[in-house]
Amino acid sequence: MECITIGDLVINPGRHEVLYKGKAIPQLTFTEFGILHFLARHPGWVFNRAQIVAGVRGEEYPVTDRAVDVQVAGLRKKLGAASECIQTVRGVGYRFRD
Repeated sequence: MECITIGDLVINPGRHEVLYKGKAIPQLTFTEFGILHFLARHPGWVFNRAQIVAGVRGEEYPVTDRAVDVQVAGLRKKLGAASECIQTVRGVGYRFRD
């Protein structure tokens, strides 16, 4: 899998690693990394929570909508200054800033 580089953020799926301005982001969980990678592959596109779960875990994976919100909150906390790349679209879901 190829690295995704957007601005100062580098997502390396092969190494399960995220760098921001050359510094490694603290270890992300499988789901946090999956959400970031999924959104970054489609910058600007808005996805609802069900689409995010389907993109990361598969359509049959049982999860509540709020579980996605909790994962995104944890991801943003770990991303720190880079967290602005994940935008909330009120009443719809989330997108990766383009």
